Order: sequence, then C-alpha cells, then structure tokens
Amino acid sequence: MIVLGIDPGSRKTGYGVIAGEAAGYRVLGCGLVRPRASDTLHERIGQLCTGIDEVIAQLKPECVALETAFVGRNVRSALILGQVRGAVLATAMRHGLPVREYAPREIKLAVTGTGSARKEQVAAMLSKMLDLGSDLKPLDVTDALGVAYCDLARSASSLGAQIGKSGKGRGKGWAAFVNEHPELVA
Repeated sequence: MIVLGIDPGSRKTGYGVIAGEAAGYRVLGCGLVRPRASDTLHERIGQLCTGIDEVIAQLKPECVALETAFVGRNVRSALILGQVRGAVLATAMRHGLPVREYAPREIKLAVTGTGSARKEQVAAMLSKMLDLGSDLKPLDVTDALGVAYCDLARSASSLGAQIGKSGKGRGKGWAAFVNEHPELVA
C-alpha cells in the first residue's frame, strides 16, 4: 500500500508518501508545497492543488491520509484551514483516491507510543524509524509523514497484514526500537 500523508496549510503544505511493504516502510518522497506568499488565498489554494496533483502523478499513492481538523481559538485561521482541507479533499477525490482521517493524538500514539508527544519527538522518531538520515525535515513534512505512517500502521494492525505479522513496523521491531531509544518516547 502506498499512502500520501498531507499536513495542510495555506502558506505551506507538507506531504509524505510511504510504501508499506513486507520488509517494512519505505519513504518514496516528501517535501513542501509552497504557494507564493504574495498571492491571494484563492490563488494559493489553486497552487496547492496543482502541487498535490503533481505529487500524486509522480508518486502514485493508493490513498490519502489527513489529520482531522481541530477547532482553535482563532476562527479566521480555522476557516482558512477548512478551505485548504476542502481543496485537498477535492483533489484526492478528483484522482479517485480514498481519504482517511486521523486525530492528532492517534497519529502521535502510532508514531511514538504516546498521544501526548511533542512535534519534535514525532519528527525524531520518524527520522530514525524511516531512516531519514541526519537531514532534519521541516515539521510540516514530518507531520505529513506521521499521518501516512499512522495510516499504514492502523491498516496493518486492523487487517492483520503481513507487515505486523513479520515483526516489522510496529510489531516486535517497535519494542526493540523503543528499548534502544527511550529518550524519543519519554
């Protein structure tokens, strides 16, 4: 299964594409879609859709995973994020891709083992688990990778897929990883 995780934003949208294979998880691509800051919101949303279209065409995901919307104190920001999320959902639907959504706590739990992890902990854990190297990715990118990872981990566990049975991903390998890196799940 190939999953496109997206962390939507009007100024920059993070994306991460992960393939779940019998041998574990492999990052096919990740990065940011950055619309021109000087453009109107409508123009930026159009540029985000074009950028996501390009990612889908190049990396061929089988589904899209997104973090569920949360209500903050700033109503204007929530409305803008809602418009961006709507554009992302419409783009996925235009490509015929199913969309799955996960709560922030569920994503953090899938990646770090605790639902209260900080963004930096999620990024550090993903960097080690997905062998991203020492090149630190922006948090928008690691957030997107976390969404994709969560989808793969949830799909594997709910379907009893071979990833979970082989000890890769979150099975036996997860326990060994946590024992080797306790500072990342504290």
